[in-house]
Amino acid sequence: MSYEQFAYLYDRLMNDVPYDKWIQLIKKAASDYKVNGANLLDLACGTGELAIRLSQAGFQVTGVDLSEDMLSVAQAKTMEAGEAIFYLEQDMSQLEGLPVFDLVCICCDSINYLQTEDDVVNTFKSVYEHLDERGLFIFDVHSLYKMNHLFINQTYAVNDEDISLIWQCYEGDYPNSVEHDLSFFQLDDKTDMYIRYDELHFQRTYSVEQYREWLEQTGFAILKVEADFSDGAIEDSAERIFFYCKKK
Repeated sequence: MSYEQFAYLYDRLMNDVPYDKWIQLIKKAASDYKVNGANLLDLACGTGELAIRLSQAGFQVTGVDLSEDMLSVAQAKTMEAGEAIFYLEQDMSQLEGLPVFDLVCICCDSINYLQTEDDVVNTFKSVYEHLDERGLFIFDVHSLYKMNHLFINQTYAVNDEDISLIWQCYEGDYPNSVEHDLSFFQLDDKTDMYIRYDELHFQRTYSVEQYREWLEQTGFAILKVEADFSDGAIEDSAERIFFYCKKK
């Protein structure tokens, strides 16, 4: 999935992402499950916002993303923050040349951008191969409820002085999938006119039971499944599902 121009506007348009909650969740999980080391692999790291905060929290972070544009933004932000993070452009379903890590995280529903079932299974296999025997794997996904009731046929908008976004969601070709039609407008200071950019993004999710089956077939033991940063049971209206796994 290429983000092209969207990569350079992502942080402005997605400033409501709960990064602080993610940091708290990862630190608590590392403590609760007695993860010994601090080497962390942040898959689908995007613009590096979470990777930088994890580094500032004391983790030794490696970031991987498929988008060259996203990684370019991440590199610049990391240098400005004065952090030491190694970034690599790779497909998370086909990781190569990396060591094993104490923690592997796939945050912010990034797994839902994988287009096929094989991509999801191969990502779990890649994580398994790069996770320490005593390590912890954490990821989240959109729930079926969110995909089918909060996305499909909905329109969202952001309107600031110099940048605006119209985000339309349509039912995808596969069950429990959605196409995000993004049109954003950025003010050009030189011409005092707005430049329009259009991108189409795809997401797909599966049932909790299906994710469980794939994880267990890969060799993971599922430690906990929870919803919405709540450390509680999964209700029908849950929007985001979290999985905590280790090797069997």
